Amino acid sequence: MASGRNGMAAGGILPVLVLSTGRCGSTMISDILNTHPRVLSLSEFFSTTGLAPFRRRRPSGAWMWRIYSEQSPRTRLMLRGDFDELLYPFDAAARYTRADVPPLLCTTLPHLTDRYESLYDALAMAAPSWPRRSTADHFRQLFAWLGQRLGKEVWIERSGASLLLASRLLREFPEARVMHVYRDGRETALSMRGHYMFSMMVAALRGLRSLGIDALRSMSQGRRWDSISPWLEVVYSRLFSPSRLPYHKVQLADYGRFWSGMIERSQTLFEGLPSDQLLNVKFEEVQANPQSEIERIIRFISPDLADADWIRAAAGIPHPTAGRFARLDAGEQAALAEACRPGLEILGYGV
Repeated sequence: MASGRNGMAAGGILPVLVLSTGRCGSTMISDILNTHPRVLSLSEFFSTTGLAPFRRRRPSGAWMWRIYSEQSPRTRLMLRGDFDELLYPFDAAARYTRADVPPLLCTTLPHLTDRYESLYDALAMAAPSWPRRSTADHFRQLFAWLGQRLGKEVWIERSGASLLLASRLLREFPEARVMHVYRDGRETALSMRGHYMFSMMVAALRGLRSLGIDALRSMSQGRRWDSISPWLEVVYSRLFSPSRLPYHKVQLADYGRFWSGMIERSQTLFEGLPSDQLLNVKFEEVQANPQSEIERIIRFISPDLADADWIRAAAGIPHPTAGRFARLDAGEQAALAEACRPGLEILGYGV
């Protein structure tokens, strides 16, 4: 999968960024695309690297390799809890433990192949010698290298809560098209509440507000936010310990507001995209009509990839998920629905 500066693969297929709030079915989309023999489905790559790579304008290959191979405070936080998307097996025969597993081996490489350690070792021989260039070009070279090794023609990256990084990613990868995956915010908020990383993020927003920083609002400030966010991540990790976050103050409605805030701010970004550069994917539609939705998704990536046999096989991956919102008492329902209202109206959900 040779790619030039514009990110286009040798076959002329542009890459895709799967952007979402998280807890909305984006992992399912990544799993579906991972079964396609010509698609490099990158999972949780930007989740594990975070924004740290953007602290340098033209990093060396050796510096970037440390990002891929050495745990950052962000990675350590993810590994402290029940990180659902973690794929590296920490069994008796494992080469690494949670204390030293490289970020690339947490999810991204095991998602691509069962020979993930061999792939990692081969990359360790190549990547440190890559020349200085922009961070985005390092990523492009990494994805092209993986594509060539695995015989893939186009890369697609999906990370949980990637809408938090959307402004930066769209600026760094202007050639990429966007697949926006979303789900009813009331169900998404309930899923977030039971997830370690989202519980920590929502509590952390309270902590940042105590410092006078409204991080979610700041993300709408475009270039200004992009310039400070890599450093904010470092400052925050030094100021706050997960054990000291105000979890006891977090209400279910806070998750709803967190979800809605991401949806509201994402629309500003998406308004500037041409219609053929954006595909909206509704989780509930994929569950109800998997074959037609999967065909729509793969044709958005490239009509040349729309193999009928693959579409039929992939349609067996989505499974119905029972909602939990209806099981809440009336007061909780009302509070959560009100918190989610702005985002629900944007996405066309009834309130």
